[in-house]
Amino acid sequence: MEAKSRVLLVDDESAITANLAPFLQRAGFDVAVAADGEEALQQVAAFAPDLIILDVLMPRLDGREVLRRVRQADNWTPVILLTRVGESTERAMALEEGADDYLNKPFDPHELVARMRAVLRRARPGRPPLAAAGCLRAGDVTLDRQARRLFFGSAEVSVTPKAVLLLEYLMTHPDELLSRERLLDAVWGWDYPAGTRTVDTRVAELRRVLKDSATAPRYIETVPGQGYRFIATVEAA
Repeated sequence: MEAKSRVLLVDDESAITANLAPFLQRAGFDVAVAADGEEALQQVAAFAPDLIILDVLMPRLDGREVLRRVRQADNWTPVILLTRVGESTERAMALEEGADDYLNKPFDPHELVARMRAVLRRARPGRPPLAAAGCLRAGDVTLDRQARRLFFGSAEVSVTPKAVLLLEYLMTHPDELLSRERLLDAVWGWDYPAGTRTVDTRVAELRRVLKDSATAPRYIETVPGQGYRFIATVEAA
């Protein structure tokens, strides 16, 4: 029998943990709970979780500080941040600090479970997440995240800033089915006044410069009626 993945759920709102912990247990996880940042650090050492679900706004130590201390200890246990902030800059900071993913409150528990399983699938034991890498490579595609430069083969290609951000999100979530709504939220922001066709337009732009085909894709696959998936193997470069 396959061992259950150990999950540490950290949130100071008892109403959330009282309902969410049993839900995660029913979904097949072994769950421990911490009510604040200091308790979270103790549980990281004692429980040795495979995944940490970490609320940002907490007393004593907030989620960001817990994340920083975990990473400073060279502990690369996957972390999903729970936040009430919808700003894309805030979320970018979370990923730069070493989070593997984030989810805005309030959230659908089924969506959280889907994110958890995706993060666990792409986790690289003992190594930083792709979300923390300064440069990403997949086949002929190289994305310099710090310089915001995209290369195909040895040549730099020019794309719009939103196309770069979209590709970055796809490459840091490889082999994960991403809905247009989720991509719109992640790249443009939750309150951006645009429809999901905006996502399709930027995907078409990326396919053009990466010489990718919608019918026989090497990089970005269309899942009809559902969204997109980055199918090439991604490595930190």
